[in-house]
Amino acid sequence: MSTPSAARNAERLQAAISGEVFVPGKAGYDEARQAWNLAVDQRPAVVVVAESADDVAQAVRYAGTEQLRIAPQGTGHDAGALEPLDEAMLLRTSRMRGVRIDAGTGTARAEAGALWRDVTVPAAEHGLAPLSGSSPTVGVAGYTLGGGLGWLARRYGLAANSVTAAEIVTPDGRRVRADADHEPDLLWAVRGGGGSVGVLTALEMRLYPVGELYAGDLFFPIQRAREVLDAWRAWTGTVPDEVTSIGRLMRFPPLPEVPEPMRGRAFAMVEAAYIGDAGAGGKLTEPLRQLGPELDTFATIRPPELGQLHMDPEQPVPNEGDGALLTDFPGAAIEALDAVAGPDADTPLVSVEVRHLGGALDRPAPGESGQPTVEASHLMWAVGVTPSPEVTEAVRRDTQAVKAALADWHAGYDFYNAVEVSAPASAVLPAASHSRLQKIKARYDPDQMIISSHPVRPASVAA
Repeated sequence: MSTPSAARNAERLQAAISGEVFVPGKAGYDEARQAWNLAVDQRPAVVVVAESADDVAQAVRYAGTEQLRIAPQGTGHDAGALEPLDEAMLLRTSRMRGVRIDAGTGTARAEAGALWRDVTVPAAEHGLAPLSGSSPTVGVAGYTLGGGLGWLARRYGLAANSVTAAEIVTPDGRRVRADADHEPDLLWAVRGGGGSVGVLTALEMRLYPVGELYAGDLFFPIQRAREVLDAWRAWTGTVPDEVTSIGRLMRFPPLPEVPEPMRGRAFAMVEAAYIGDAGAGGKLTEPLRQLGPELDTFATIRPPELGQLHMDPEQPVPNEGDGALLTDFPGAAIEALDAVAGPDADTPLVSVEVRHLGGALDRPAPGESGQPTVEASHLMWAVGVTPSPEVTEAVRRDTQAVKAALADWHAGYDFYNAVEVSAPASAVLPAASHSRLQKIKARYDPDQMIISSHPVRPASVAA
């Protein structure tokens, strides 16, 4: 519900920016408030769709005057974790998609609304790749602020730790640049801390010399789930850091847009990407291929094509998911997972995956960061499509059942990007990082003006 003051003064803000302002009842409000996750019903007091960093600064100052909290949002993939926005501003940066590639320095600058495909495609023209995620439609900003765990992670680490600078509007409306020499605390908060201390308008990040990869999926009938996951788990102990892979249980819906070999069927899968040529990649994956997959899609690809490997939907869908970091994934864990999501499980979950971590993720990243390492060997993630309340309840139940089945192997905290339910920052960050983030929050946002997916209280309030 819009506050009377916010609705009355929205025209003043509209006159000050080149973007658009929407309040409840105004044409376009429902479209402007919609997150990528269609299951999320955001009803903010006002929506601002910014065209530029100047628009963002004007909107932040307006919010301060109207005593509105601010929820910055690019795509809204992770909107399910947000608190109700009834008395808040939803500040959309989705139109701010400018990207600049500097091949000489091996860096990219991406505005806050850029999607990963906006970066991967032009970077590939120079034989370079960012540390992008599994979906080309995910926003660079939200993914990176929460850590960013993609197909190059075991070789090059988290996306957050490749950020070299950030452009931010602070809660008092100032536009600042944060880098190693200016506002270093803000840069630290951007590098994996969730970005809850301001509104990001652009990121600068390192790119990496990756021209081609050997990557693909191996499909097996889900009845072989335990055999395949056991073999994959053993195989991951033999591969170099250049290999990042996933063991996955996947149930494809019986829809026309699903390719015929997968339509309406369930599979145990191994997905992997190797930074190297097909000759070496073929030898590395041969132990898995000897299991006799029903379908083998491995091929030489360019980095932008990694966005198709995980088969994430490219259009908005209603969904619910949740994940957990795991300290290990032994045979007992595989047996527990098979019991709740394997061939005999009657579940609406579309996907349950376990990602192999380690490699560069075990080694402290250069520079200071909210997530200097990932203190786990694997990451579990479960998700289902939720077209109705009844299905939503079942997906929520089964997602938590998967987490509970693996409880014996949970790490001390969960991964920021992989928790899409309400949880404080203390649940998704190392304890030392959470403590420092509270102090930075107290300095830059003591009134808790910025709303983030996983809230952090300023040190003075928390005390």
